[in-house]
Amino acid sequence: MRVFKTKEFARFARSERITDERLVVAASRAERGLVDANLGGGLIKQRVARQGQGARGGYRTLMAFRAASRTVFLYGFAKSERDNIGPDELDFWRRVAAAFLAMDAPKFNAMIQAQEITEVSFND
Repeated sequence: MRVFKTKEFARFARSERITDERLVVAASRAERGLVDANLGGGLIKQRVARQGQGARGGYRTLMAFRAASRTVFLYGFAKSERDNIGPDELDFWRRVAAAFLAMDAPKFNAMIQAQEITEVSFND
């Protein structure tokens, strides 16, 4: 499985000091079937722990997810800042997730080259 983050998500993660290692942990949990919420259309919500704390009061992330294929972190927010996303936002993020998961390799690689998405680095 390959794990990516959008430019916007990378900015959020950097500002909140969310490490790539914690993103990989969240993606690995999803890969093992431990999904916090399946929102439909390849969109899932996964918790990510704050540094030195548990996931419960940490961050919520929206990810385009397809097992054994690719995961793209799309959006994140602190649990303390907002409870959830609304129906209109949910529809938007489902369409974004579906587009990332349906994207062919040349288009996906073009987005990497344009630095619109970056691969999350981790050691197995």
